Amino acid sequence: MSALVAPLADVEDRGVYGVDGTGEPSFVTWRSHIRQAAALAAALRARLDPGRPPHVGVLAGNTPFFSTVLVAAALSGIVPVGLNPTRRGAALQRDIDHADCQLVLADRGSAAPGIAAIDVESCDFAVEVAAHADADVEFRPADPDDLFMLIFTSGTSGDPKAVRCTHEKVAFPGRMLAQRFSLGPTDTCYLSMPLFHSNAIMAGWAPAVAGGASIALRRRFSASQFFPDIRRVGATYANYVGKPLSYILATPERPDDTENPLRVAYGNEGAPRDLTRFARRFAVEVVDGFGSSEGGVSIARTPDTPEGALGPLVGGVTILDVDTGAECPPGVIGELVNTDGPGQFRGYYRDPEAEADRMRGGVYHSGDLAYRDENGFAYFAGRLGDWMRVDGENLGTAPIERILMRYPGVTEAVVYPIPDEDVGDRVMAALVLPDPDGFDPATFAEFLSRQDDLGPKQWPMVVRVAEALPRTETFKVVKRRLTAEGTDCADPVHRIYRP
Repeated sequence: MSALVAPLADVEDRGVYGVDGTGEPSFVTWRSHIRQAAALAAALRARLDPGRPPHVGVLAGNTPFFSTVLVAAALSGIVPVGLNPTRRGAALQRDIDHADCQLVLADRGSAAPGIAAIDVESCDFAVEVAAHADADVEFRPADPDDLFMLIFTSGTSGDPKAVRCTHEKVAFPGRMLAQRFSLGPTDTCYLSMPLFHSNAIMAGWAPAVAGGASIALRRRFSASQFFPDIRRVGATYANYVGKPLSYILATPERPDDTENPLRVAYGNEGAPRDLTRFARRFAVEVVDGFGSSEGGVSIARTPDTPEGALGPLVGGVTILDVDTGAECPPGVIGELVNTDGPGQFRGYYRDPEAEADRMRGGVYHSGDLAYRDENGFAYFAGRLGDWMRVDGENLGTAPIERILMRYPGVTEAVVYPIPDEDVGDRVMAALVLPDPDGFDPATFAEFLSRQDDLGPKQWPMVVRVAEALPRTETFKVVKRRLTAEGTDCADPVHRIYRP
């Protein structure tokens, strides 16, 4: 990463914006930003025990300070550990201990009760860093496989695992995306996805650095402020993960929606129907890819990719039967794997069992379910943990969710299993509607009966209707919580009978 940051060391006409929605954005040039990072690195080195891993937890929003920590890592070899501020108590302390963090840096908006942390917005810390203001800006040579950062998985199906993000693992997508989207000195990259997550680092921060562009950091994503921010800082590129496009589309339409400088929105896991709607409404090119935090499988859309598909299966990426390990024929759901090896997966930190399981048989197992069509295009079918067995048949959740999204007014549809003594699993769905009280089970059942691609065992027998669902900081719905609550929840629950 030092090779990407070094060309910015004396740049004065570009830099880093801080956007918090309360006033004019702050701005610091790249030259000043990198000197601040050198001072921070020196201050941290003075605190760290040289006999232990130089790991520093970061519990902060998307602010220029977080970027300063990342630049300090590129300069000095300090390893930032992205910490999820939605985790609390013993769960957060477990992440800190597992990653061997010598200390934790926290801003006031993210500090967690009971967690020992340095307040990075305090006067004392500012004085401590200022004492190293004359630190030399030196770029420490790094091997491509040296550790740059630890990023935890979302933990939606168990304890989060710390993914090893090497200098190469971060620099490679940075260079690739900067080149793909022609990012350069005249661009500003808007980054509102959380920096403790791989999407923000590899699809937001790294491409901006690699392209020599400016970065605009918003502390926390806001659908209503997304385009006002874009216009305010002149942003031309933005990254996303999950549902942000859907939330932005839910804001009231304006006659000047197309009058904005944004030219590319790049991300993954966007709702298929929203990709073209977003592009059309805001006159923006939307590119949706597919990949995991680990980086072992990556699928890119091509111009001929059908609507709803991830893209073509290329190289060693294929779909294997979960039980037999045989390659799945078209239309059959299995696990997405990389038979060529680990791809960009560089292992987990202090978790050899999970690492060995991920790479069992020399094949990278993604844990994602998919099926392919006759032309080799892959379609997402959910997570392996979402696998449902209904009356002896294995079902994925994503194909059912895509069908339910056709229902008028639905902004989100989530499918998950609940136990059933007779058939093993029963299909339950949660729908997000602007007016949950207006939901009519009979009308919904008639809609389902008209869907030719909805099999009888895919029929959702129980529907939860809500205004919002429990989700992670990266907008992923916590399905295990929905399954645990079942029909015993605060939202209205309806039985859906076939007409």
